[in-house]
Amino acid sequence: MERRTEKKRTFADVITPEEYTLLLTDEVQRAIAAARDRDPLEVAKDRRIPHARLVATQVKYLARAAQKLPSYAAAQCILPPLAFEQASSEACAAHKRIEGDTALDLTCGLGVDAFFLSRRFRRVVTLERNDMLARVASENFSRLGATNIEVVNTSAEEYLRREDLRFDWIYADPDRRSAEGRKLVRLEDCSPDIIALKPRLDRISGRLCVKNSPLFDVDEALRLFPDSRVEVLSLGSECKEVLVYADGTGPLVTATALGHGSFSARPGEAAPEPGAFDPARCRWLVVPDVALQKARLARLHLAEKAAIWSENGYGFAAEEPQDVLGRVYAVERIEPYDPRRLKRELKGRGAEVLKRDFPLAAEELMRRLGLHPGAELRLAFTKIGNDFWVIRLK
Repeated sequence: MERRTEKKRTFADVITPEEYTLLLTDEVQRAIAAARDRDPLEVAKDRRIPHARLVATQVKYLARAAQKLPSYAAAQCILPPLAFEQASSEACAAHKRIEGDTALDLTCGLGVDAFFLSRRFRRVVTLERNDMLARVASENFSRLGATNIEVVNTSAEEYLRREDLRFDWIYADPDRRSAEGRKLVRLEDCSPDIIALKPRLDRISGRLCVKNSPLFDVDEALRLFPDSRVEVLSLGSECKEVLVYADGTGPLVTATALGHGSFSARPGEAAPEPGAFDPARCRWLVVPDVALQKARLARLHLAEKAAIWSENGYGFAAEEPQDVLGRVYAVERIEPYDPRRLKRELKGRGAEVLKRDFPLAAEELMRRLGLHPGAELRLAFTKIGNDFWVIRLK
C-alpha cells in the first residue's frame, strides 16, 4: 500500500482559489461585517451564516488585526492566517526610514510594508511568488486605497533578471522558514538570498533596506553590510525587528523603542566603567529597553545617568535619571539574595518579579520563595560581579 505523507501547509492551503472567490462575494462580505463583534467559535457553528467556517476565520483575524493592523481591520481586508502571523505590524512598517520616488519590495507577503512604502514613494513595485497571496495583496491594496502599488506575481530572482531596472530603494523581508518549517536566522539561508543577490541589487539601486529577525545579531549585520545603519526596533518592551539600511551612510547602530525614542552610537564607542557597586547609594533602578540590550547600547546610553555593570543588567542611580529608554523605579532597599531568609519573610505574599542577569526564571524564583502573582510587592533580582542581589521597589 502506498504510504501517504502529510503535505506541508502553505498559504494556498489556508485560502484556496475557491475560498478566495467566495470571500469576494457580497454575501460573504456582509456576513463577515455582521459577525465581527461575535466569538469566532460561535460564528463557525452558526448554521444561519453562509460559509460559516470561512467567515469565522476572517472574523478571528480581523479582531486580531485591530491592534496589529488597524488599517487592514478598518478596511475589512482579506487575512490569510499564516500571512497575518508573519506580517510586520503597522507600527513597525510605518517607522521604516526610507523614502523617494520609486521602491521595489522583493517580498510582498500580506503587503503591510509595501502599503506603508506607498505613502513615502510615488510608485512601489512589490513581488510575491505565491499566486494566491499576490491576488490577496492586490485586493487588499484596492480596499486600502493604495493605487500606486503594482503587485507582480514572480520571485525576486526571476524579476531581477529583467533589464533596465532602476529604483531609489529596494526593501526585503526574507522568508525565515526552511522548506521543513524550521526557523532560520542566517541571512544567507533565508529566501531570497539577499547576500547572493546584492551585486545585482547594488546595480539596480545602491540603497537597500533589509528587515531581519529579532534574533539577528547586530555585529553580523555590520559584518555583512559594513557601511550600513543598523536599527533594533522594539514595541511594548518586545524586540520586533533588526533593520539594516545599506546606503553607505554608516556604520551606525541605533536602538529605537517605538513611542519612546531612539539612541544611536558608532560601533566601537565605549562606556566608562561604573566602579564598585554601592547599594547604599542606589535610590533608583533603571530597566533598559530591550532594544538597547539587543543593540548592546545600554551601558553607553546610561553613561552619566546611571551605573550599569552589564549590557543585560540593571542600571542604578542616586538621583532619578531623566530621558532614558526604559523603565525607572524608586528603590526601597537592596540586599544580598538569601533564598531561605526571603522565603521565611515573603512566603504567601503576592508579588511582581523582575530579573536581569539572574540564573533563575521568574516563575522558579516565585516557587522557591513561596510567592504568588500579585501587587503587594515588586522585587527585582540581578547579579553584579559574583554576587546576587534582590531589589525591593516602592
